[in-house]
Amino acid sequence: MLKRLLFFLFFPYLIYTQNLHPDNYDSIREIIIQNGRQAYFDKDLKKLKNITNEVLGIYNKNKDSILFAKYYHFKALQNKLLYKNDSAFYYYHESKGISKYLNDSLQIGRRLLSIVILQRNVKDFLGSEISAIEALHYLEDNEDGRIYLERIYNNLGLISEELNRKEEAIELYKKALLINKKTKDQRSFIFITNNLGLLHQKDKEHKRAIDYFNKALANKDIRNKHPDQYALLLENLTYSEAQLGEQKNIVNRYTEVLELRKKHKVNNELATTHLNLADYYQNTKNYTQAKIHALEGLKYAKETHYNQRWLEALQTLSELSTGNEAKAYLEEYITLNDSLITQERQLKNQFAKIRYETDKKEKENTFLKAENERQEIEVAQQRQQKVIGWLAAALSILVLASSMSFFSFRRKKLLFQAQLQKIEAREKERRQIAKSLHDEVAGDLRMLHQKLAQTNLLVEAEKLDLVKENVRNLSHQLSSVSFEKVNFSDQIINLISDYFAPNFIIRAHQLKDINWSDINNSIKRVLYLSIRESIQNCEKYAQASRMDISFKLHKKSLHLAIQDNGIGFDTTTAKKGIGLQNMQERVEELQGKLLISSVVNKGTNIEIQVPLNV
Repeated sequence: MLKRLLFFLFFPYLIYTQNLHPDNYDSIREIIIQNGRQAYFDKDLKKLKNITNEVLGIYNKNKDSILFAKYYHFKALQNKLLYKNDSAFYYYHESKGISKYLNDSLQIGRRLLSIVILQRNVKDFLGSEISAIEALHYLEDNEDGRIYLERIYNNLGLISEELNRKEEAIELYKKALLINKKTKDQRSFIFITNNLGLLHQKDKEHKRAIDYFNKALANKDIRNKHPDQYALLLENLTYSEAQLGEQKNIVNRYTEVLELRKKHKVNNELATTHLNLADYYQNTKNYTQAKIHALEGLKYAKETHYNQRWLEALQTLSELSTGNEAKAYLEEYITLNDSLITQERQLKNQFAKIRYETDKKEKENTFLKAENERQEIEVAQQRQQKVIGWLAAALSILVLASSMSFFSFRRKKLLFQAQLQKIEAREKERRQIAKSLHDEVAGDLRMLHQKLAQTNLLVEAEKLDLVKENVRNLSHQLSSVSFEKVNFSDQIINLISDYFAPNFIIRAHQLKDINWSDINNSIKRVLYLSIRESIQNCEKYAQASRMDISFKLHKKSLHLAIQDNGIGFDTTTAKKGIGLQNMQERVEELQGKLLISSVVNKGTNIEIQVPLNV
């Protein structure tokens, strides 16, 4: 049940309330959400950040999971305004995950729609199509989700266009229009109809394209209600008419589009309009005006990270320039194009990794939920047994205490063993994935690389070779150390040998004093990975000349101490890197403790304590 809000302050963006009654909470929450959306549409990053922080504050007071999902949604919108697509993708997935927990199919579908658009914009068409199909699962039987369903079909049409499946794209647009007859959403109708026009425009079927643009422009009062869509349609109509040789009102129409877009701050589309004007003036041999508009198009494309228009502007300017200036524009075009290809590949890989990790987390959550239910049943059974034992042994407080202690110990031991089994299962899965990447994917890439090299496609072969190396590196990162063939002591000695150098001495203490065959493999694996991460960090950052690694067996726990004489760091200000975070998570999974202490210019100490049993 929602707790009563004492007060919250959201001025000037929200509403200040005192002694807010729970009956008012839903309406206030909706106002907050609407304000956040509007801040994004207004591109007001500062306002959006303030609202996001307020949403988190209210969640912390009320534990309202709907607001927690909205917090991640607004974080995604912030990163979109900052053109940080990988971070936006991550936060969209986090928001979607919370909505899945709430069984809110409408919100799941909406977040997936955002993910679809984001993936499509960075040319991850296959990933976008997969996300769109997933969204259909949540929206097709949801009456409230019809408007988002038609947008999903619209985006599937755009994806099919990019993949050169024209007929399929037309059918998908028609499906979207069929749903639009029920929703009667004017904005969606305009977008879908415009996309149909653009499809024919790309095939130089300008008369058919003009029919669609005019059909959308026939909407009543479109210029006042939807000025951005009106400008979009007018520009596309003007372009097709210009391609058919129409000269009348071309410049006036483009000028009207420019004024509307400047008024409504649609800066990314200003790049498109200026480039269309540059194209028109180039065709009419007015090269001075063509270059002026090409430069303006380049400015707005750079400002809004509109990469497609950025490339078009550079290409147009190289055609309108001569000598070294034309050469400079062409070189910038080639450099940018290569950079974008690399960036798109990296984003696709990053998106795939985020999706894999979130899917894996969902599976683990499902497993943990089932495991918790099993443990709860077991705990309930144990409690029942305790009650029976208490009734049977009421005369002996000592017997009752011993019984309770026994069951408590047994429960902890079961939990600990279950945790070890879960870790071992995950490591086995990682080894299988690594083996598949190394033996199958890398092998296939190697064969394809050889074929490309034999056909003299050397540039493509070189790039594919980089992809192959990335896959091999990923397989090595995923592969997990095994102690079946090489025992733990030898593994540690081999690891130290790999990094040992005259200027970087590593010593292991009491390594042979422990019977490692009695230690669980999951514990040994965590210790090994922690030592490896510590050595790598020390070698990269610490500027140390000596490192000491000490082991100690104490009662029912194993102690590992790692000490270096490097430059150290301020633990109160420095943030943990992903390596240290992974180390801490692995240790805590085993119910262990990790302590990092460091003093500037006096070195760093890492202490790890892991229980051997509970």
